[in-house]
Amino acid sequence: MRNAFILFFTLASISFSSVASINTSKLDPNKLQTASVSNYVIDLNTGKTLYKKNANVKMPIASLTKLMTAMVTLDAKLPLNEKLTFTPTDKKRMYNTYTRIRMGSTLSRGETIHIALMSSENLAAATLAGNYPGGYKAFIKAMNRKAKSLGMTNTHFVDSSGLDPHNRSTASDVAKMVRAAYKYPEIRKYSTTPVHTAYFGKPNYKLGYTNTNALARGKKWTVNVTKTGFLDEAGRCLGMVTTIDGKKILMVMLDSQGKLTPIGDAGRIKQWLQTGKSKPITADAKYYQQKKLKELTQ
Repeated sequence: MRNAFILFFTLASISFSSVASINTSKLDPNKLQTASVSNYVIDLNTGKTLYKKNANVKMPIASLTKLMTAMVTLDAKLPLNEKLTFTPTDKKRMYNTYTRIRMGSTLSRGETIHIALMSSENLAAATLAGNYPGGYKAFIKAMNRKAKSLGMTNTHFVDSSGLDPHNRSTASDVAKMVRAAYKYPEIRKYSTTPVHTAYFGKPNYKLGYTNTNALARGKKWTVNVTKTGFLDEAGRCLGMVTTIDGKKILMVMLDSQGKLTPIGDAGRIKQWLQTGKSKPITADAKYYQQKKLKELTQ
């Protein structure tokens, strides 16, 4: 009994020291370097902003848009088991970009949200909007109403997929969107699935999907909600909530040059939270930031 008590006390001490290892009150933002043009970091436990960089610069947000698409769809309380049909009209609304989904085939609304979030399937996002009460235009209006209700005053949406670079926001506003999306159990589940197989009908076939956030596919991170994005105009983007030493941390990275740069920034932010400092970024990353900031603020 005594040994069991000692073991319990030791494990509890280890757990407590791990949770307490992040002292957000003593973090120095000057000791964090990120390669993204714009960032926002929040401690969701306290609501405290821990770090921000160029957080009010308005820029394209690419497929981070799909978090809003999912929220608007779920807010409408439409049946998640209802079968949706993928049509040529939907394909035109995602600018006829490539998709593996066959025209005329069907998938449930829940599964359509699932592949739109975890694998950023653009046709799925367009189809969700096209099957909204009142149609596609009504859906886009609902997206902008939702943004306004969340206090996203520097945000505007023109499509549901994020393929249009005129979907613009700021890191500060995107943080509000990610925070709101985190409150939806379906979005937490759908966005963080590492791999998934979707079963279509008419005709019957299946497609395998992989999460676009490598951190959600590995075992070293606990990712609670996530969405990636990429456009030439937007660079690489990432918004997510992750658990670090017991704390829920919201991170937004907008406009990174390299494919893995948002993940590298997530690692630098995590290191800064745990140690008070981070690894430096490259000269190329600094140059990219300066160039893009000049373009965005002209």
